[in-house]
Amino acid sequence: MSQIAQVRAALAAIAQKYSDTRICHCQMEAEVVVDGVCTLSGSVLDGETLTAVVEPLVEQFPDLAFATAAVQVLRAIPEQFLQVATNVTGLYANPSFLAEMVSQLVQGMRVERLQEQGKWVYVRQEDGYLGWVYGSYLGKTAVFPPTHLVSSPVALLHQAPDETALLVGRVLAGTAVFTAQTHNTWTQLTLPDGTAGWVHSPHLRSLAALPQTGSAQRQQLVQDAAQFIGVPYRWGGCTSLGLDCSGLAQLTHRLVGVILPRDADMQYKAGRSVEPPFQPGDLLFFGNQSQTAGRAITHVGISLGEWRMLHASIARNGVYEDDAQAVAHLRQQFVGARTFLRE
Repeated sequence: MSQIAQVRAALAAIAQKYSDTRICHCQMEAEVVVDGVCTLSGSVLDGETLTAVVEPLVEQFPDLAFATAAVQVLRAIPEQFLQVATNVTGLYANPSFLAEMVSQLVQGMRVERLQEQGKWVYVRQEDGYLGWVYGSYLGKTAVFPPTHLVSSPVALLHQAPDETALLVGRVLAGTAVFTAQTHNTWTQLTLPDGTAGWVHSPHLRSLAALPQTGSAQRQQLVQDAAQFIGVPYRWGGCTSLGLDCSGLAQLTHRLVGVILPRDADMQYKAGRSVEPPFQPGDLLFFGNQSQTAGRAITHVGISLGEWRMLHASIARNGVYEDDAQAVAHLRQQFVGARTFLRE
């Protein structure tokens, strides 16, 4: 095997550590070896990734120098931030509306711009999740700091504090907004894109009044989750327009001020382990047998207490309640439980 072939094989092996493209980006190639210098090209997420890839190469090939000037580091210094400028947009695995939608972003969510390809922008969410957003749906960061979260599935935004007033738009659960004034049962708010209007005050939850104790978080979370019963199942969905299992868990936790990773396997890995009897708000995880790593996490539900749970089910095509011990496939595939709520 030639030296360049050996380097390419070593590079491919090292890059396997960064194969989870949901949170990692490492697309490097060894181009050529000339006069003891191996030229590397491609792109990596950040400088730490580049260092972590090159250092083992230097150890394995002490007779070579590695040139990295042609490697693009996506996370620029200083970072470049944008925000979602429409009520909701998809986050895609590739720069196309035909690609897999891996998640969704609601208006005002801040993302870090990494690179552009045509009309698409490759972004990193604040939880580290990566994907492509259609560039026209992004804008500059908000002028007004948010004061409230929309806590109802959908809040209708009116031009005036009157049910018959012209609709300005629809604001989805989990959207952070700035409130300006109140009038009777109405609150005037400004969306992150500057759009102003009035919504019914009960649709809003003050960021300053989010539940602070574990018991309060649990009570509020299961109340919020019940609002989404009947919402259709949608792969990659995390809004009231359509939800997948981990999207439901992530959204309901966001409404009580707790940030979760996006996908079920990430949530299982990051959460604090809990044992039966399960409390309301605990997350129940399920998985299929994997040939390489035991049970692979494929599903999550929100405990309503013990084994009763609310989940976004493909089988039932929506958000519904089930008993995880009474449903055969859930009972057989149960892996364990986690929580992110205060003790």
